[in-house]
Amino acid sequence: MQILRYFLILLLLPFSVLSQQKTKINVDSWTTSRVDAKKNISYLKNPVFRQDNATLTCDSAVFYITENVFDAYRNVHINQGDTINIYSDYLNYNGNTKIAHLTENVKMIDRESTLTTNILDYNMATKYGTYITGGKIVSKDVTLTSKNGYYFSNSRDAFFRYNVVVVTPETVINSDTLRYNTLTNWTYFYGPTNIKGKDDNLYTENGAYNTKTQYAYFGKKNLYTTGSKSLKGDSLYYDGIAGYGKAVRNIIFKDTTDKMVMYGQLGYYYKIDQKTIVTKNPYVGMGTADSIKVNDKLQPDSLWMGADTLETQMVLKKTLTLISSPVIKKDNELGEEEKEEKKVGFSKPKVAATEETISEKKQKRLDKRNGKGKEAAKQTLKNDKITLGKDSLAKDSSLKDSLAIPKKAIPLLKDSLLVSKADSLTKKGKDSTGKVLKSTLQLAKGKIDTTLKGKLPKDQIKSLPKDTVPFNPQDTVRTRLIKAYHNVRVFKANMQATADSLFYTSADSTLRWYRDPILWSEGSQQTGDTIYLQLKNKKLNAVQVIQNAFLVNVNADSARYNQIKGRLITAFFKEGKLQNMFVDGNAESIFFNQNEKKIYTDMNQTVSSRLKVLFKNKEIAKIVIIREPEGVRTPIPELKEDVFLTGFKWKPELRPLSKKEVINGKPKLKVPAKKATPAASKTTGKPVAATKGKTEQKETSVNQRDTVKKATPVLKKDSTAVVPVAPIKTNPDTTKVKTDTIKPVSAPLKKI
Repeated sequence: MQILRYFLILLLLPFSVLSQQKTKINVDSWTTSRVDAKKNISYLKNPVFRQDNATLTCDSAVFYITENVFDAYRNVHINQGDTINIYSDYLNYNGNTKIAHLTENVKMIDRESTLTTNILDYNMATKYGTYITGGKIVSKDVTLTSKNGYYFSNSRDAFFRYNVVVVTPETVINSDTLRYNTLTNWTYFYGPTNIKGKDDNLYTENGAYNTKTQYAYFGKKNLYTTGSKSLKGDSLYYDGIAGYGKAVRNIIFKDTTDKMVMYGQLGYYYKIDQKTIVTKNPYVGMGTADSIKVNDKLQPDSLWMGADTLETQMVLKKTLTLISSPVIKKDNELGEEEKEEKKVGFSKPKVAATEETISEKKQKRLDKRNGKGKEAAKQTLKNDKITLGKDSLAKDSSLKDSLAIPKKAIPLLKDSLLVSKADSLTKKGKDSTGKVLKSTLQLAKGKIDTTLKGKLPKDQIKSLPKDTVPFNPQDTVRTRLIKAYHNVRVFKANMQATADSLFYTSADSTLRWYRDPILWSEGSQQTGDTIYLQLKNKKLNAVQVIQNAFLVNVNADSARYNQIKGRLITAFFKEGKLQNMFVDGNAESIFFNQNEKKIYTDMNQTVSSRLKVLFKNKEIAKIVIIREPEGVRTPIPELKEDVFLTGFKWKPELRPLSKKEVINGKPKLKVPAKKATPAASKTTGKPVAATKGKTEQKETSVNQRDTVKKATPVLKKDSTAVVPVAPIKTNPDTTKVKTDTIKPVSAPLKKI
């Protein structure tokens, strides 16, 4: 407020000097007058006063000649420069200061705007007016009210203070302090301000808005809200007509319905698409139903996602291809979750009549009414068509044109058009109240189209009524989607992931990772061409790794790499932890058994078309070979080096370990890995132990390859990625394994 006063003082100072130049008030004319010579006062009827370029008229006036002042009564009118016209019931005018004090029904018209108030002080020299008891300015499309107002006619600027309300065809603005220019239509805000549209609202404490172009920019404590969504930013720019906005620095976008919040430093908003794009340091948080312990207290566990670019949008649900939840059915078979489909549209009418009833009884009655005999009826039925004529359904039917329908279409008509004898029209075509009804075909118009279209011959479809598609509320349902591009990072207490890009929609609660995705869950790492992670009731439900699926599971001591690969991996979570997993298509596995003392005893290497994996305490507890099992078991003492399947990846250095790493990325510190990733042998192309020399690696790989071929000739070609050392032959029919020293996975292989 102090800044505003200072600004007004500087603005008015030069005009105050000019106003000191005194000029006399002249009386050009009057109808009658009376003069008090002692007091030098004139009483005038219908006078016309003139000073400089201003003319002042009224019904009556008292002119104090010596003081150069007059009081005017009734129908007061001030005209200045043919641009300003002021009206009121009462006026006190001082010709020395050139200040007019107007009261009662004051109206000031300046070009295209009109000011109304009860008390107005107007300076004729500076063309500056002010009111402090409430006023209203009306221009072409804007109405403005406030308690205090300051109007500058020269610049056409108006300052308003306290309870300021600006009403436009598109918005309602409530402010504490603002400036409005009637020429440019720009409104400037200098205090708490709300700009309310038809379905949105913007709060700011400093900014500007053009009531004509609907362009705006805001620079302090900005908050934009629409429905359940809100957007914050240090600076906001918005084009109301184009529906385009821009936010800069400290951006926060929220959706309370989806429990989603997005952050960043540079963002764009498109109203028509309900789309928000953040391109600088973006990250998003989504609420889940999981909880984590922080200082011995349970707190909600949110999912955090970061990327180079994040995009969120509301789209029609029917435009998306949704993913069904995988479920386990009988005999460990995978399938999709069965959902009840709700049919929307016309209800199915009850029909009691059979095909014979329609084809015989109805036809007989039709023939009788048309004067046809039995021979004519037989001839009609031979054509394999039934003609529904003028009086086929009711005497008063208004359907003039007949409709020929093939006999095979009758069952469809039973379900969609024809009503049973009990439900059909009465003989006279009237209902129980006596009201004449329309024909059944007319009543069912629109139902013909949705039921028969695509099932009748083309020549018959042409004769059907025009399409009347029933309204389906599901067609208007909108859902949120999130897209992430490049360097995608995801962190949740029980799950982390990285990928090049990601797609998510709340319609199926599925996170889809594309291009080199890696997903970590406790002690397991999964890789593949594409990964789907599905949430159910805001909790981890299932994950599917599609094409080149590979799982690496490391026990607590990180001494051995349990590995599983196949074309498709489907895993299920329970209470946020991996419970079981199914591997389909050329399934291979390497699993290290431990005894009760957690000492590794042997390595199991298997190949089959399907595997089932059970988890316990973050580790693989059991592998069940379901179909076409083949494999070998190798004691640990006979293993001279680590064994890896083709496609093996172990990337713990890429794993996001906190929300901070999702926001800022992994720190660029070179930390030596505990265990180096094995290099590939030049001879076999398969990974070997990192501690071996190149020559020793080559010789060992060749020897192992030859040994595998001799020991396990039944292995498939795609299983050559397995490199066991000194394998032990197993016979599924005769070999017995002690369960106290080796886990069930090393038991004789058999089909389940």
